[in-house]
Amino acid sequence: MTITTTHHVRVLAAPGHRHDEILTPAALDFVGRLADAFGQRRRDLMKERRRQVLRLAAGAPLDFPLVTSAVRDDPTWRVAPPAPGLTDRRVEITGPPDRRMAVNALNSGANVWMADFEDATAPLWDNIVGGQLTLLDAVERRIDFTTPEGREYRLGEELATIVVRPRGWHLDEEHLEFGGRPVPAALVDFGLYFFHCAQRQIDAGYGPYFYLPKLENRYEARLWNDVFVLAQELLGIPRGTIRATVLIETITAAFEMEEILYELREHSSGLNAGRWDYLFSLIKTFGHRTDFLLPDRAKVTMTAPFMRAYTELLVRTCHKRGAHAIGGMAAQVPGRDPAAREAAFATVRLDKEREAEDGFDGSWVAHPGLVPVCREVFGSVLGDRPHQLDRTREDVEVTAADLLSVRRISGPPTPEGVRTNVSVALRYFAAWLRGQGAVALDGLMEDAATAEIARVQIWQWLRHWVVDRETVEELLDEELAALGAEYPWAPVDDLRALFERTAMTGELPLFFTPDAYTRHLVRRTEARA
Repeated sequence: MTITTTHHVRVLAAPGHRHDEILTPAALDFVGRLADAFGQRRRDLMKERRRQVLRLAAGAPLDFPLVTSAVRDDPTWRVAPPAPGLTDRRVEITGPPDRRMAVNALNSGANVWMADFEDATAPLWDNIVGGQLTLLDAVERRIDFTTPEGREYRLGEELATIVVRPRGWHLDEEHLEFGGRPVPAALVDFGLYFFHCAQRQIDAGYGPYFYLPKLENRYEARLWNDVFVLAQELLGIPRGTIRATVLIETITAAFEMEEILYELREHSSGLNAGRWDYLFSLIKTFGHRTDFLLPDRAKVTMTAPFMRAYTELLVRTCHKRGAHAIGGMAAQVPGRDPAAREAAFATVRLDKEREAEDGFDGSWVAHPGLVPVCREVFGSVLGDRPHQLDRTREDVEVTAADLLSVRRISGPPTPEGVRTNVSVALRYFAAWLRGQGAVALDGLMEDAATAEIARVQIWQWLRHWVVDRETVEELLDEELAALGAEYPWAPVDDLRALFERTAMTGELPLFFTPDAYTRHLVRRTEARA
């Protein structure tokens, strides 16, 4: 495999331990080729996202696209058949690609490990390159290590299939520059992993597999498909080797599930139904309307009518096209108290029973201790079958009104709900600014999606005057004081400013991460490549 280094990517960061193994001239040239081919299209699509926000805010209806009705009505097309290692996906574990998490996840008994560069990784440069090293070492089976305390981490024989989640289209990687611009973070995460590990995974009997986050429409899926086609061509890998599962975690994508599968059909391996990001998207899109006023997020469960419509439509759409439907996250962290552990297991079991009975083929967990619970539940439904694609759910009929029927559960927040959102957002921000993207808070493993839903709920409640600004400011003072007392290292002034910029302004920032990343996590030095 030879790539001529003609697409020069500049590294604007200090060298780190073993970085040269990932940031090779050929790997950077490969990323540069992707940036050159797709950078402008990606910028155009981000502009279209902003135009869509304005159209919907001005009252434009959201519905299933009339122009793609032929795709939805055509019964003949299917996605690619399941790839090696992705036929049985009844339990998937997620987490950041650090070495300890990698070994624990790969050994957990789960079928799939989603190595998450997105919501579970704070994008410090060392985290990004270190995550790529983790994946390379895992694929090469040289990841075993012993901690200074003497604890050993060793890979077993039966390992989970690796699926990588790159960052979303909306994010840049400020430490790499091509053509005078930052390289899209999605292309960095995808490109470096694909360049170093795709052929290695194929040689091991698997393949380069991905989860695609935050897509909003079929055009963004088409862009990913074109990235896949070019990447395979550049490295001489057969077209269709890549498989990608799309997270349907935006309200606009929920109206284009079939179209997204269609665009990716030669590379598709299914869709995933989340929760916090989906609610986060709903508020971003319709938060200006009183009929979309949500109560405490803890009260908006997956059994809410509009959430049921979304998940049942996802299962029907996937199985109609031969794709896997993967359920949402069980974020509980089993504690040492026996009663608390049993309560956590009971909650997870109930949620997974609903998913399995609805037709999902598998689901996510955040902690290895939950793998047996999820496996048992799905095993009781699947038996010896690897999935339930045969359940086409033709009984499901979902309209646009069903997906948008939020008013049936709308209502004001409770004082506890307001405080919880302020507290969780601040504590997550504090961890994220220190470089930690997955954080155990109040017995749950939280990531950036939790902070997003927490802060946009505060914004929505302030906008509609169901919570007054003075109350939020008082809670902000109290929670910052408590945080500073518990963690003297916490940058209290930065946390206050970040919360005020993202939750207490007139115009809602679409994400907290881009601005916080540029202000706090970017560490540029002289270019060295």
